[in-house]
Amino acid sequence: MDGILLRSIEENIPLEMIYLSCDQQISQRRLLVKEVNDDYIRAYCLLRKQIRTFRKENILSIMPQPHSNERYLH
Repeated sequence: MDGILLRSIEENIPLEMIYLSCDQQISQRRLLVKEVNDDYIRAYCLLRKQIRTFRKENILSIMPQPHSNERYLH
């Protein structure tokens, strides 16, 4: 998973993520990863239009946004 997260940082590629929140809610997000460490990622969430922090252990699925050649400047 770290490889795809680092690629998002380097190339500003948006990712699609399925995430399980602490209160057990599942959400789908489009994001641009800004920082990765052992436990968390910080990313610009295109849904909320804010920098958000996500626990890596709560990421259920993550992949490049399908059919996207878009590059973002965030």
